[in-house]
Parts: sequence; structure tokens; C-alpha cells
Amino acid sequence: MNIDLASIDWIGRGWLLILAFTAAAICVALLRKPCRRAFGAEHAFQLWLLVPLAMLASQLPHIAGTDRAPLPSLVYMITSVVGASPIHASASTSIGWRSCAGLVWLAGIVASLALAAMAQSRYRSRLRGATPMAHAPSRWPVLRAANADVGPALVGAWQARIVLPADFERRYGAIERALILAHEAMHARRRDGWWCLLAQIVSAMFWFHPLAWWALGALRHDQELACDAAVLREHGAQRRSYANAMLKTQSALFALPVGCPWSPRHPLTERIAMLKLPLPGRLRRSTGSMVVVMLACVVAGSVYAASAPSGQRHGTVQGSAAVDEYQLDMMVELTTGDAHASPAERMTLALCMAPGKSGTVSTHGWTIEATPSPEGESRLRIDLAVTGAGGEPVAHTQLHGALGEAVHAEGRGEDGKHGYAVDITSLAGCPARTATTADTGARLRLISQAVRNESARAVAVSVALGAGLTLVNPEALDNRLVTLNFDKIPAERAMQLIADVDGAKAVFDGNRVHFEPK
Repeated sequence: MNIDLASIDWIGRGWLLILAFTAAAICVALLRKPCRRAFGAEHAFQLWLLVPLAMLASQLPHIAGTDRAPLPSLVYMITSVVGASPIHASASTSIGWRSCAGLVWLAGIVASLALAAMAQSRYRSRLRGATPMAHAPSRWPVLRAANADVGPALVGAWQARIVLPADFERRYGAIERALILAHEAMHARRRDGWWCLLAQIVSAMFWFHPLAWWALGALRHDQELACDAAVLREHGAQRRSYANAMLKTQSALFALPVGCPWSPRHPLTERIAMLKLPLPGRLRRSTGSMVVVMLACVVAGSVYAASAPSGQRHGTVQGSAAVDEYQLDMMVELTTGDAHASPAERMTLALCMAPGKSGTVSTHGWTIEATPSPEGESRLRIDLAVTGAGGEPVAHTQLHGALGEAVHAEGRGEDGKHGYAVDITSLAGCPARTATTADTGARLRLISQAVRNESARAVAVSVALGAGLTLVNPEALDNRLVTLNFDKIPAERAMQLIADVDGAKAVFDGNRVHFEPK
């Protein structure tokens, strides 16, 4: 698979993920403290569900886009060529920087996950020599660490274990020990280890995003407050002992990415202050649950609607129907030398694509990319990007015009010797495809074939065999080497392209084809 094509898809989906994550994280940042005051810490922590829900909604397929039968994203017709350079047209952009961005993104994810795994491994190495506490009142395995600076903590996600410090009995009273075990067991009951794992994965995905690392710390903070609130609902009479246990516990000296230390690295003052506040009643908790569910539906629905392709979200209207596809009739001229020199390449082609999708044509090392976007009824904006033969960006401009109106762009490369001129006429729908598929017969069978440095005669024979055409005079073509790429085009067009490259023309009589000099 071409890495450029894969990176385009990854970056497109990744951009939606970034927007969804940012919007949901900002929403949580604004609501977490008001929600904690109104409905309690447990519901404030539940707000973090909005982040994965928004990310998931941004990646869901849109039904409106799957109701229509799939169409080839590109039809191209080359009607005249000057020069013998191979021509390739593609419906997908192939720009090196996107591949680099995709690889850097992946490298950052791998590095972030590797650092988290190393931190988890360092913490687990501190558990060497830990012994099981067989009589501990807990459904989960309880270990006594060999050192006093490890624990209390819940370690892991799928095989969660409660770890207690070596001096657990000496440091804490009987009630305090029971509360600590209840706290860590509550973490396990609430599956907080899985929340930590999910948070680490999300923060690794957005390692370049400052909001991701803030969100990771804020989630861990809200997680501890929610666990405290859940324990107090069951042991509300021991608030003072609970606070004393917090004060006797050392701050965690080692990071624990997947797990919940009793006293993680955030101020204890807020946790202790919360112990003095009355817990919300059943009515407030029920109201908080409904508010969180409503927010989840609103955020996920909004992200899903906003991630719809522009053609589905606000298609350009012509008559009474939305335009799902545009055809760009392009005349491209490439010149070598001064601005008045004869063109080294001239071609006419038609690109068909959905709104917001890109199509490119590459020849003589130049790449011209065009992306149509509706601007209102019967008007179109075309984002045009031109890359020179040396790979340097030459132009990136926007062309505006009505459907059926020609727009023009031209420029020269950095060396001043090579230039380009592009005339684009936009049409609603894809008349080129309609015209070629209205007929029947072998000559209209779609051909997808790539050839490199093969003779024109051999390519013509191969296409004829694949389409079921009868080739009358293949000897009319010479054996010059050609490089061509056919991307779902009718066999008739493929034959015409081969003939053009060889300076001839293809003449059809039903399913029979012969070549004549131009």
C-alpha cells in the first residue's frame, strides 16, 4: 500500500479526532467544577466519558454517504499531449509532507506509550519481594510491599492488585487500615485501572497536544475525588479517620500510569476540604446522572453532525437537488524556458470528485492538486496547489467562480525556467462519466492497469485482451517504451490514450478497434 495514500487517510481521520478531543476536553474543563459542586464528585468524574464518546462519534460512518452506489472518484480524458513524458492522474493526493507528518505522529505515539510502559515497569519492579496478605478483607489480591515507600495503591487494570506498604500495621490505626482497604477496593470496583489505561492511550495519541497532558492530570485528580466520595457514602461516620489516613500517607515517589496510588501527586487540601462538605442526596445524584447522559448525547451528536463530509452537510444546490460530485475540466500547459516558449506539455482532462475531496494530475515531475468546495448556489471554490519538478511548492491559491465559468491560474518555478498555466471549468455532476457509461459493450469496460517501460503495442494488446476487444492492426503501433496508469477508465479511453502517446488515433467499429495516423 502506498504510504502517502495511507497517510492522507490517517491524517484526515486524525484531524477529526483532534477536533473532537479538543472540543470535548474543553467542555469537561468548563463543567467539572460546577458539576462537582452541584451533583457531587462522582458525577464530575463521569464527565470524562464525553472525551472517548466524542472521539468515537467523529469516526462513525455517515449513513447519507453510504446510501448511494459507490462511484469511481476520478474520470480522466487526455485529448492532446505534446512530448513523451508519462502522465499519471490520481484521485488521491500524494504529497511527501503528509507521509512525514503521519510517521512523526506514529513515532510520538510509540514513544509516549513506551515511556508509560517503562514507568509502569519501574513501579512493578518495586514490588519485588512483596508477600500476599491472605487474611485481608478484600475480593482482590492484597500484597504487602517490601518497602515502606510503596503503596497504598491499586496496581494494574485486567489483573488489579492492592499493594500496601511494609509498615501498614504500624503506621495506621485499625479504622484507618479499613478505610484504606475500602478506598483501594472502591477503585477496583469502579474499574479505575481501566480508566487510567484509556487515559494513557488517549494522551499518547495526542502527545503533541498540551490539553492532552492537562486532561490526564485532571482526570486522575477527579478520579481520586470521586473515589473519596464513593467511600464516604459507605463510611461517612469516619471522616476524621479518613483525613488522618491521608495525612499519614507519603506522596507517591514513582509514577504509576495504570493504577491508583492512595496519595497521588496533587494537593491533599482539596480532598480534605471535600470531607467537610455534605454528600449530595439521592435527588441531586439522580439529576446529575440525567445531566451527564444528556450532555453525552448532545456532545456525541454534535461531533457526529460536524464530522459529516461537506457535501452531506451543506451540498451546493442546483435546481432542487444537492450536488454530490463535481467535474473539473482542466487544460494544463507546462513550459520550459521563457514565458513565450512553446509548451513542453499540453493536456486536457476531466477530474470528477466529491465536494472536499482532492484530485491530482502529475506529469514532467509537476503535481497539480485541485479540491472543489461549494460556496453557495451554483458557485464553487477550487483550492489549487502546484508542486514543481524539484518537489518545491510553487503555488497554493484559491480560485472562485460559478459553475460553467472558466478560472485561470499560472506561475513559474523557483528556477524561473519552468512554468505552468491551468484553466479550469467546473460542472455539476460528472458528465464525462455519464457519457462513457451510457453505452454498452466491451469498449466501455473499466480498466485498472499500471504499466512501466513497456511497448505501446504490448500495452494495447493487453488492454484489448482484458476488455474483450478485437485489435485489428497492432503493428500500427511501434515499440517505444511507455509508462501509463489506468485508474478505472473505459477501455475505449485507454486505447485512445495509448494511441495519443504513439502519435496515432484509435478508431472503433463496435468492439473492433484499429489505429490510424493522425
